[in-house]
Amino acid sequence: MQTVLILLDVQNLYYTSRQAHRRNVDYNALWARATDGRRVTRAIAYAIDRGDEKQRQFQNILRAIGFEVRLKPFIQRADGSAKGDWDVGITLDAVDHVAEADVVVLASGDGDFAPLVDRLRDRFDAEVEVFGVPAYTADALIRSASRFVPVEGELLLGVV
Repeated sequence: MQTVLILLDVQNLYYTSRQAHRRNVDYNALWARATDGRRVTRAIAYAIDRGDEKQRQFQNILRAIGFEVRLKPFIQRADGSAKGDWDVGITLDAVDHVAEADVVVLASGDGDFAPLVDRLRDRFDAEVEVFGVPAYTADALIRSASRFVPVEGELLLGVV
C-alpha cells in the first residue's frame, strides 16, 4: 500500500476557493481523494489563529478528519497589512518527513512552493501531488508537480 504525507495550506485554499468558486473546500472530500488506497504517514494543516470560536470549530473539524493542526497567531501590522503564512514551516516539514512517504500531497496553489516540489522530486525522488484551485494555482507549481489535482466540483462544499 502506498503511503502519503499531506501538507495543507489552509489560508491559501480558503481564499482561492472563495475567490474562484464562492464556495469552501470540502476537507472530507479532499482527504478521501488524497488518501484513496493509501496509508497516511502524517497529515498537517497549517492555519492562522485569530482566536474566534468559529475558527476553533473549523480547526476541530480538521482534527476529527485526521489532520494535525498547526497554528500561528494572526499579526496585524501598524500600517493595516497582515502577516501570517506558513511557507517556511510547510517547507521544513516536507523536507523532514518526505522519506516517510511514497507520495507528498501539497494542498496549495502558492507558486513559492515550486522550488520545494522540484527539490522533493529531484533530490528525494518523491511523487508530489499538488491540490489547488486552478485559476489561482501558479503555473510553475503545476509544472513542478508529478500530478495536479484541481480543487473544484466534488472537492467543494455547496454555495456559501
